[in-house]
Amino acid sequence: MFSKILIANRGEIAVRIIRACKEMGIATVAVYSEADKNALHVALADESYCIGPAEATESYLREDRIISAALLAGAQAIHPGYGFLSENAHFARICRKNGIVFIGPEPENMEKLSDKALLKELMADTELKVIPGTKAVASVEEAKKLAGELGYPVMLKACAGGGGRGIRLIRRADEVEEAYSQAASEALAAFGDSSVYLEKYIFPARHVEFQIMADETGKVVCLGERDCSLQRRNQKLIEETPSPAVDTKQRQKIMELVIDAVRQIGYVGLGTLEFLLDFEGNFWFMEMNVRLQVEHCVTEMLTGIDLVKWQIRIAAGIHIHFSQKEIRLEGAAIECRINAKSCGELQMLHVPGGPFVRFDTCLVVGTAVTPYYDSLVGKLIVHAGTREEALRKMRAALCELIIDGIPVNIEKQLRNIDDERFISGKYDLTFMGNR
Repeated sequence: MFSKILIANRGEIAVRIIRACKEMGIATVAVYSEADKNALHVALADESYCIGPAEATESYLREDRIISAALLAGAQAIHPGYGFLSENAHFARICRKNGIVFIGPEPENMEKLSDKALLKELMADTELKVIPGTKAVASVEEAKKLAGELGYPVMLKACAGGGGRGIRLIRRADEVEEAYSQAASEALAAFGDSSVYLEKYIFPARHVEFQIMADETGKVVCLGERDCSLQRRNQKLIEETPSPAVDTKQRQKIMELVIDAVRQIGYVGLGTLEFLLDFEGNFWFMEMNVRLQVEHCVTEMLTGIDLVKWQIRIAAGIHIHFSQKEIRLEGAAIECRINAKSCGELQMLHVPGGPFVRFDTCLVVGTAVTPYYDSLVGKLIVHAGTREEALRKMRAALCELIIDGIPVNIEKQLRNIDDERFISGKYDLTFMGNR
């Protein structure tokens, strides 16, 4: 096991990883931008290093500065969290070149799987149904030609990264040029890669993803699914497990197919296979995230398995010691993302309590939300014996959560979970409409 890990991230996920390391007896190294010098992850880590100005391109995306910090600190491994460099094969190679373990898949594997267009070609050789799409498109003219062949409407998506960035819906040919420019620019800013591809638009549908873990022996386990259909502008707002749209027979079938597909492509590490579930019950493979997901918490609450610890263990060469049959998917878990609506400084924070209530956050009194990074300031997660009970627990927890000084979306999330479509479980990606 590693004795020291550098966390190449910020915010609530950096705090989450530091906590896991502390519980495992691993020393931690934080990196931070000038804007984050007073951040919670910096205070919690055993040591910390400033890696540049506030802009992510000059700090959290600076591979050279992060590697320098790791070497200076004597860190044996780097945990990238999610976003930033978490799916960057070039960074993983630099880590390996410098004798540092990248906590994630090998760069060669990541290169194949992080490029969503290439991944769909690989998955076409498995038994999963793959959404019809293209390879990376090199120009607006090529995008227009291929979109016409696929048939409108189509989705234009970033080949790299995730988090809903670099995605545009194109309904007509005259929308291609603007969508291409916007998606490519957004992808470049978020992931350092402007390449995009096209896929057929599956509509109406739900967004359902399956969590897997795989070790170097070829053992693969699936920890059930998460329903992430409640989104606004491709940004997830609420996630739950199990999905109210998936029955036991469907779940078992897709889990088996997912395990076989992951084993077939030789993946090692933590990962998520994302699908669109249409109204005829078809699961269409969309992409695979080869990193920790923001919404990993609901799976942890449901299964009792610490995904961050297992991600570290697998990177250290430790084998998964439990079988698929031993994984228990009991009850229901729901997560509400708490996002800042504008900049501000936290004046007061009250976190809800009670059994099976969790708030993952980077907030402490005095924390400033700046315009430089993602708006996520926390994740409120609950677990209960039934979905109905989990909804009541989430409602109570949202009512108790107080964040003063930073405008956040608590009231909006209360309206979402009180909406009859969400209560009934009969919602899809159209839930938020244009809101």
